[in-house]
Amino acid sequence: MARAIWSGVLSFGLVAIPVELYSATEPHRPAFHQFEEGTADRIRYQRVNERTGDEVGYADIVKGADVGGGNYVILEQDELDSVAPGRSRSMDVHAFVGLDEIDAIYFDKTYFLGPGGGEAAKPYALLRDAMEDSGKAAIASFVMRGKEYLAAVRADGGLLALETLFFADEVRDPRAEIGNLPGRVKLSQQEVRMARQLVEAMSGPWTPSDYRDTYTDRVNELIEAKKNGQEFQPAAGPPSATNASDLTAALQASVDAAKKTGRGKPSGPSKPGKASGGSKAGVKSQSGKTGGKQAQAKKNTTATQRHRKPAA
Repeated sequence: MARAIWSGVLSFGLVAIPVELYSATEPHRPAFHQFEEGTADRIRYQRVNERTGDEVGYADIVKGADVGGGNYVILEQDELDSVAPGRSRSMDVHAFVGLDEIDAIYFDKTYFLGPGGGEAAKPYALLRDAMEDSGKAAIASFVMRGKEYLAAVRADGGLLALETLFFADEVRDPRAEIGNLPGRVKLSQQEVRMARQLVEAMSGPWTPSDYRDTYTDRVNELIEAKKNGQEFQPAAGPPSATNASDLTAALQASVDAAKKTGRGKPSGPSKPGKASGGSKAGVKSQSGKTGGKQAQAKKNTTATQRHRKPAA
Protein backbone atom coordinates (compact mmCIF):
# COMPACT_ATOMS: atom_id res chain seq x y z
CA MET A 1 0.00 0.00 0.00
CA ALA A 2 1.41 3.37 -1.01
CA ARG A 3 1.90 6.10 1.57
CA ALA A 4 0.16 9.46 1.11
CA ILE A 5 2.56 12.35 0.51
CA TRP A 6 -0.01 15.00 1.54
CA SER A 7 -3.30 15.00 3.39
CA GLY A 8 -5.83 17.75 3.93
CA VAL A 9 -9.29 18.96 3.01
CA LEU A 10 -10.60 19.59 -0.50
CA SER A 11 -13.30 22.25 -0.32
CA PHE A 12 -15.70 23.49 -2.99
CA GLY A 13 -18.46 25.84 -1.94
CA LEU A 14 -19.37 24.87 1.61
CA VAL A 15 -18.50 21.19 1.08
CA ALA A 16 -15.23 19.97 2.64
CA ILE A 17 -13.82 16.51 1.77
CA PRO A 18 -10.84 14.95 3.59
CA VAL A 19 -8.42 13.75 0.90
CA GLU A 20 -4.97 12.20 0.57
CA LEU A 21 -2.47 12.71 -2.26
CA TYR A 22 -0.46 9.83 -3.77
CA SER A 23 2.22 9.73 -6.47
CA ALA A 24 0.78 8.42 -9.73
CA THR A 25 4.06 7.69 -11.52
CA GLU A 26 7.46 6.22 -10.71
CA PRO A 27 10.74 6.39 -12.66
CA HIS A 28 12.47 3.18 -13.71
CA ARG A 29 15.87 4.68 -14.46
CA PRO A 30 19.06 3.08 -13.05
CA ALA A 31 20.51 4.76 -9.97
CA PHE A 32 24.01 6.19 -10.42
CA HIS A 33 26.54 7.25 -7.77
CA GLN A 34 29.58 9.44 -8.30
CA PHE A 35 33.18 8.21 -7.95
CA GLU A 36 36.59 9.76 -8.34
CA GLU A 37 37.92 8.66 -11.72
CA GLY A 38 40.36 5.75 -11.52
CA THR A 39 39.30 4.81 -7.97
CA ALA A 40 36.45 3.09 -6.13
CA ASP A 41 36.05 6.13 -3.84
CA ARG A 42 32.51 7.49 -3.58
CA ILE A 43 31.92 11.23 -3.83
CA ARG A 44 29.80 12.54 -0.95
CA TYR A 45 28.08 15.89 -0.53
CA GLN A 46 28.13 17.68 2.79
CA ARG A 47 26.50 20.81 4.19
CA VAL A 48 29.50 22.94 5.14
CA ASN A 49 29.77 26.34 6.78
CA GLU A 50 31.65 28.35 4.13
CA ARG A 51 33.40 30.49 6.79
CA THR A 52 34.53 27.78 9.23
CA GLY A 53 34.56 24.74 6.94
CA ASP A 54 32.65 22.76 9.57
CA GLU A 55 29.82 20.40 8.59
CA VAL A 56 26.36 21.61 9.69
CA GLY A 57 23.47 19.33 10.67
CA TYR A 58 20.22 19.58 8.71
CA ALA A 59 18.28 20.55 11.85
CA ASP A 60 20.57 23.58 12.33
CA ILE A 61 19.95 25.03 8.86
CA VAL A 62 17.52 27.90 8.28
CA LYS A 63 16.51 29.70 5.08
CA GLY A 64 17.70 33.12 4.03
CA ALA A 65 16.28 35.36 1.29
CA ASP A 66 18.76 37.39 -0.76
CA VAL A 67 17.79 41.09 -0.55
CA GLY A 68 20.80 42.37 -2.49
CA GLY A 69 24.14 43.85 -1.54
CA GLY A 70 25.26 40.64 0.13
CA ASN A 71 22.48 40.94 2.70
CA TYR A 72 20.00 38.23 3.64
CA VAL A 73 16.77 38.04 5.63
CA ILE A 74 16.81 34.88 7.75
CA LEU A 75 13.47 33.08 8.07
CA GLU A 76 12.58 30.35 10.57
CA GLN A 77 10.20 27.56 9.52
CA ASP A 78 7.51 28.66 11.98
CA GLU A 79 7.66 32.14 10.45
CA LEU A 80 7.09 30.67 6.99
CA ASP A 81 4.19 28.59 8.34
CA SER A 82 2.61 31.72 9.81
CA VAL A 83 2.30 33.34 6.36
CA ALA A 84 -0.88 31.36 5.67
CA PRO A 85 -1.95 29.24 8.67
CA GLY A 86 -3.88 26.16 7.64
CA ARG A 87 -3.01 26.43 3.94
CA SER A 88 -0.75 23.37 4.19
CA ARG A 89 -3.87 21.29 4.95
CA SER A 90 -6.39 23.00 2.69
CA MET A 91 -7.08 22.52 -1.03
CA ASP A 92 -9.47 25.20 -2.25
CA VAL A 93 -11.44 24.85 -5.50
CA HIS A 94 -11.68 28.18 -7.35
CA ALA A 95 -13.60 27.17 -10.50
CA PHE A 96 -14.61 24.29 -12.78
CA VAL A 97 -13.38 24.39 -16.38
CA GLY A 98 -13.31 22.14 -19.42
CA LEU A 99 -10.14 20.07 -19.71
CA ASP A 100 -9.73 21.07 -23.35
CA GLU A 101 -9.48 24.71 -22.22
CA ILE A 102 -6.15 24.02 -20.46
CA ASP A 103 -3.15 24.30 -22.76
CA ALA A 104 -0.80 21.31 -22.60
CA ILE A 105 2.16 23.45 -21.54
CA TYR A 106 0.56 24.11 -18.14
CA PHE A 107 0.47 20.43 -17.06
CA ASP A 108 3.33 19.39 -14.78
CA LYS A 109 2.85 16.15 -12.81
CA THR A 110 0.03 13.67 -12.11
CA TYR A 111 -1.09 12.44 -8.69
CA PHE A 112 -3.91 10.23 -7.42
CA LEU A 113 -6.30 11.89 -4.97
CA GLY A 114 -7.97 9.46 -2.58
CA PRO A 115 -10.56 9.92 0.18
CA GLY A 116 -9.18 10.62 3.65
CA GLY A 117 -11.09 8.02 5.65
CA GLY A 118 -14.48 6.30 5.57
CA GLU A 119 -16.54 9.42 6.31
CA ALA A 120 -15.15 11.05 3.15
CA ALA A 121 -16.41 8.29 0.82
CA LYS A 122 -19.83 9.79 0.04
CA PRO A 123 -18.80 13.42 -0.67
CA TYR A 124 -15.72 12.14 -2.54
CA ALA A 125 -17.89 9.94 -4.80
CA LEU A 126 -20.37 12.81 -5.25
CA LEU A 127 -17.69 15.20 -6.52
CA ARG A 128 -16.11 12.50 -8.71
CA ASP A 129 -19.42 11.56 -10.36
CA ALA A 130 -20.50 15.17 -10.82
CA MET A 131 -17.26 16.04 -12.62
CA GLU A 132 -17.42 12.83 -14.63
CA ASP A 133 -20.90 13.72 -15.88
CA SER A 134 -19.99 17.32 -16.69
CA GLY A 135 -16.59 16.57 -18.26
CA LYS A 136 -15.05 19.41 -16.26
CA ALA A 137 -12.03 19.70 -14.00
CA ALA A 138 -11.74 21.59 -10.71
CA ILE A 139 -9.05 24.28 -10.59
CA ALA A 140 -7.67 24.32 -7.05
CA SER A 141 -4.64 25.50 -5.09
CA PHE A 142 -2.87 24.07 -2.05
CA VAL A 143 0.45 24.28 -0.20
CA MET A 144 2.76 21.27 0.05
CA ARG A 145 6.32 21.21 1.40
CA GLY A 146 6.60 24.97 1.55
CA LYS A 147 5.37 25.61 -1.99
CA GLU A 148 1.97 26.62 -3.35
CA TYR A 149 0.62 24.55 -6.23
CA LEU A 150 -2.05 25.25 -8.79
CA ALA A 151 -3.85 22.03 -9.76
CA ALA A 152 -6.55 20.57 -11.98
CA VAL A 153 -8.57 17.83 -10.26
CA ARG A 154 -10.41 15.56 -12.71
CA ALA A 155 -12.51 12.40 -12.61
CA ASP A 156 -10.70 9.32 -13.90
CA GLY A 157 -13.01 6.32 -13.67
CA GLY A 158 -13.32 5.32 -10.03
CA LEU A 159 -11.04 7.98 -8.59
CA LEU A 160 -10.01 11.62 -8.70
CA ALA A 161 -6.70 12.47 -10.34
CA LEU A 162 -4.79 15.68 -9.68
CA GLU A 163 -2.57 17.40 -12.24
CA THR A 164 -0.25 20.07 -10.87
CA LEU A 165 -0.13 23.09 -13.18
CA PHE A 166 2.43 25.78 -13.85
CA PHE A 167 1.38 29.31 -12.98
CA ALA A 168 1.06 31.70 -15.91
CA ASP A 169 4.22 33.61 -14.96
CA GLU A 170 6.20 30.34 -14.98
CA VAL A 171 5.49 29.70 -18.68
CA ARG A 172 7.98 31.38 -20.98
CA ASP A 173 7.11 33.30 -24.13
CA PRO A 174 8.48 31.16 -27.00
CA ARG A 175 9.05 34.18 -29.25
CA ALA A 176 11.23 35.75 -26.59
CA GLU A 177 13.20 32.51 -26.11
CA ILE A 178 13.62 31.43 -29.77
CA GLY A 179 15.07 34.02 -32.09
CA ASN A 180 14.85 32.09 -35.36
CA LEU A 181 11.21 31.01 -35.50
CA PRO A 182 10.17 30.88 -39.19
CA GLY A 183 7.48 33.27 -40.40
CA ARG A 184 5.39 32.64 -43.48
CA VAL A 185 7.19 30.11 -45.70
CA LYS A 186 6.28 29.42 -49.32
CA LEU A 187 5.21 25.78 -49.63
CA SER A 188 4.09 23.97 -52.74
CA GLN A 189 0.69 22.28 -52.84
CA GLN A 190 2.44 18.96 -53.39
CA GLU A 191 4.54 19.36 -50.23
CA VAL A 192 1.49 20.28 -48.14
CA ARG A 193 -0.54 17.39 -49.57
CA MET A 194 2.22 14.83 -48.95
CA ALA A 195 2.83 16.11 -45.42
CA ARG A 196 -0.87 15.62 -44.66
CA GLN A 197 -0.72 12.14 -46.19
CA LEU A 198 2.23 11.29 -43.94
CA VAL A 199 0.37 12.51 -40.85
CA GLU A 200 -2.66 10.46 -41.86
CA ALA A 201 -0.59 7.34 -42.62
CA MET A 202 1.11 7.54 -39.20
CA SER A 203 -2.10 8.26 -37.27
CA GLY A 204 -3.62 5.75 -34.88
CA PRO A 205 -5.03 5.32 -31.37
CA TRP A 206 -3.06 6.37 -28.30
CA THR A 207 -1.88 3.14 -26.65
CA PRO A 208 0.63 3.86 -23.84
CA SER A 209 1.87 0.25 -23.67
CA ASP A 210 3.17 0.56 -27.26
CA TYR A 211 6.01 2.79 -26.04
CA ARG A 212 9.01 2.16 -23.81
CA ASP A 213 11.90 4.17 -22.45
CA THR A 214 14.33 2.55 -24.87
CA TYR A 215 17.22 4.76 -23.72
CA THR A 216 16.97 3.33 -20.20
CA ASP A 217 16.74 -0.16 -21.74
CA ARG A 218 20.02 0.48 -23.56
CA VAL A 219 21.68 1.88 -20.42
CA ASN A 220 20.69 -1.28 -18.52
CA GLU A 221 22.06 -3.39 -21.37
CA LEU A 222 25.35 -1.48 -21.13
CA ILE A 223 25.50 -2.04 -17.35
CA GLU A 224 24.77 -5.75 -17.78
CA ALA A 225 27.37 -6.11 -20.54
CA LYS A 226 30.12 -4.38 -18.51
CA LYS A 227 29.22 -6.41 -15.41
CA ASN A 228 29.73 -9.63 -17.39
CA GLY A 229 32.82 -8.41 -19.25
CA GLN A 230 31.05 -8.41 -22.60
CA GLU A 231 31.28 -6.01 -25.51
CA PHE A 232 28.47 -3.57 -26.18
CA GLN A 233 27.43 -2.40 -29.63
CA PRO A 234 26.87 1.39 -29.69
CA ALA A 235 23.68 2.66 -31.32
CA ALA A 236 23.67 4.43 -34.66
CA GLY A 237 23.98 8.22 -34.73
CA PRO A 238 21.19 10.65 -35.52
CA PRO A 239 20.05 11.07 -39.15
CA SER A 240 21.29 13.99 -41.21
CA ALA A 241 19.01 17.01 -41.57
CA THR A 242 16.81 16.97 -44.69
CA ASN A 243 17.73 19.60 -47.27
CA ALA A 244 14.94 21.74 -48.66
CA SER A 245 15.70 20.37 -52.15
CA ASP A 246 15.22 16.79 -50.91
CA LEU A 247 12.02 17.49 -48.95
CA THR A 248 9.57 16.14 -51.54
CA ALA A 249 11.50 12.91 -52.03
CA ALA A 250 11.83 12.43 -48.25
CA LEU A 251 8.09 12.97 -47.79
CA GLN A 252 7.23 10.46 -50.50
CA ALA A 253 9.60 7.85 -49.07
CA SER A 254 8.15 8.42 -45.59
CA VAL A 255 4.56 8.01 -46.81
CA ASP A 256 5.46 4.78 -48.63
CA ALA A 257 7.24 3.39 -45.55
CA ALA A 258 4.37 4.33 -43.23
CA LYS A 259 1.85 2.59 -45.48
CA LYS A 260 3.95 -0.59 -45.46
CA THR A 261 4.53 -0.73 -41.69
CA GLY A 262 0.92 0.07 -40.79
CA ARG A 263 -0.94 3.02 -39.36
CA GLY A 264 0.04 4.43 -36.02
CA LYS A 265 2.89 1.99 -35.35
CA PRO A 266 5.68 3.35 -33.10
CA SER A 267 8.98 3.79 -34.90
CA GLY A 268 11.10 2.58 -31.95
CA PRO A 269 11.41 -0.99 -30.60
CA SER A 270 8.66 -1.99 -28.18
CA LYS A 271 10.83 -4.48 -26.31
CA PRO A 272 14.41 -4.26 -25.05
CA GLY A 273 16.96 -5.90 -27.27
CA LYS A 274 19.95 -8.01 -26.33
CA ALA A 275 23.43 -6.79 -25.53
CA SER A 276 26.36 -8.19 -27.44
CA GLY A 277 27.17 -11.67 -26.21
CA GLY A 278 23.59 -12.47 -25.24
CA SER A 279 23.23 -10.26 -22.15
CA LYS A 280 19.76 -8.79 -21.72
CA ALA A 281 18.70 -5.72 -19.80
CA GLY A 282 16.10 -6.49 -17.16
CA VAL A 283 13.70 -3.57 -16.81
CA LYS A 284 10.46 -3.82 -14.89
CA SER A 285 7.57 -3.04 -17.23
CA GLN A 286 5.18 -0.26 -16.31
CA SER A 287 1.62 -1.12 -15.40
CA GLY A 288 -1.28 -0.12 -17.63
CA LYS A 289 -3.90 2.53 -16.93
CA THR A 290 -6.63 2.10 -14.36
CA GLY A 291 -9.25 -0.28 -15.74
CA GLY A 292 -13.01 -0.26 -15.48
CA LYS A 293 -13.56 3.26 -16.79
CA GLN A 294 -16.92 4.43 -17.98
CA ALA A 295 -17.39 6.07 -21.37
CA GLN A 296 -17.31 9.62 -20.06
CA ALA A 297 -14.25 8.88 -17.93
CA LYS A 298 -12.43 7.70 -21.02
CA LYS A 299 -13.32 10.96 -22.72
CA ASN A 300 -11.97 12.97 -19.81
CA THR A 301 -8.77 10.94 -19.59
CA THR A 302 -8.18 11.20 -23.32
CA ALA A 303 -8.60 14.95 -23.18
CA THR A 304 -6.03 15.22 -20.41
CA GLN A 305 -3.54 13.00 -22.21
CA ARG A 306 -4.00 15.01 -25.35
CA HIS A 307 -3.27 18.25 -23.53
CA ARG A 308 -0.53 17.03 -21.25
CA LYS A 309 2.93 18.45 -21.65
CA PRO A 310 5.12 15.78 -23.34
CA ALA A 311 8.00 14.44 -21.28
CA ALA A 312 11.51 15.39 -22.32
